[in-house]
Amino acid sequence: MNSHFFNPSAHPDKILVVDDSPDNLFLVQSILEEEGYKIDLAEEGRSALAKIEESPPDLVLLDVMMPEMDGLEVTKRIRENPHLPFIPILLITAFDQPSVVKGLDSGADDFIRKPVEVDELLARVRSLLRLKQTVDERDEIARQREDFVSRLTHDLRTPLVAADRMLMLFEQGALGELSEPMLEAIKTMTRSNRNLLQMVNTLLEVYRYEAGRKTLSFSPVELPSVVQEVIEELNPLAKEKGLSIKEDFSETAVDKSQSRIVSGDRLELRRVFTNLIGNAIKFTDSGSVDVRLYSNHKEVVVEVQDSGPGISSEDLSTLFERFRQGKHKRSGSGLGLHLSRWIVESHQGTIEVHSELGKGSLFIVRFPVKT
Repeated sequence: MNSHFFNPSAHPDKILVVDDSPDNLFLVQSILEEEGYKIDLAEEGRSALAKIEESPPDLVLLDVMMPEMDGLEVTKRIRENPHLPFIPILLITAFDQPSVVKGLDSGADDFIRKPVEVDELLARVRSLLRLKQTVDERDEIARQREDFVSRLTHDLRTPLVAADRMLMLFEQGALGELSEPMLEAIKTMTRSNRNLLQMVNTLLEVYRYEAGRKTLSFSPVELPSVVQEVIEELNPLAKEKGLSIKEDFSETAVDKSQSRIVSGDRLELRRVFTNLIGNAIKFTDSGSVDVRLYSNHKEVVVEVQDSGPGISSEDLSTLFERFRQGKHKRSGSGLGLHLSRWIVESHQGTIEVHSELGKGSLFIVRFPVKT
């Protein structure tokens, strides 16, 4: 297989052979070394795991029947270790079909029966090494893509921030008096630049979450105060459109006996509700945006309901996917809801939407109560 990332001829593939029989080890070692593979040996499961953790091989040949720790348990532990790269596992078994099924269910990729036939062994080894190479290439492409987008968004922010500051100076008259038409043009440019900067910032956050590079700072957070802050911040936008934001944080008898505190990153939680309430304002031309909050012994629930145009069933199915824009003329990049779902799920919460065309939309966010 041709590849820009990996060249099989650059170094011999490293194979770890695990078997409690010295004769079997010697036989398999002789066959594979004859083909140019680099072979490491282990006679029992625990030493095999230690070798794998110290220096992960490209492939593991693993005997199923071994004392103390059998091949099925070794396979299970390899697959459960999040710090290991993908390592194909070829089970060597003298047993019947049920043991093969257990091995594959434990995470093995293939099996071969004893006594080992040379051509079959080599064919299965080549097949699994090709699988390893394919997975490694895919992971490398994903990593390079993440690095590229992260660098790109970071590099884009610098000129956008600089442009925002320069446009602000123009608006303030710090660089000379401007005519009314020029001021209007500057205001339009400022809005466009800030929209682009917001999209770049959101894109950067999305890739941090997707790449597992986002660091969250968890602490007890009183959810009503977070939602209230967002409402106060966005209320002027609603008033500009002649809308009202109706709040219902009233406590029922159940609520009063329960906590409305969740464990979360306050800034990230603000981001979720800024997006949801901001969207509700953007898509609503008349009527109101209703924000309700209630709790029970398990969770705190926030509902954001608008009287906008609603969402089609077709759009609902892909609403939280990245870059999935709705068909509405005011639909944005499609990143805000995607990022919101990442944030909510990183807090062990859920987000859902109910909507019909012409009947508005209802977003429901649930977070577990801090215990």
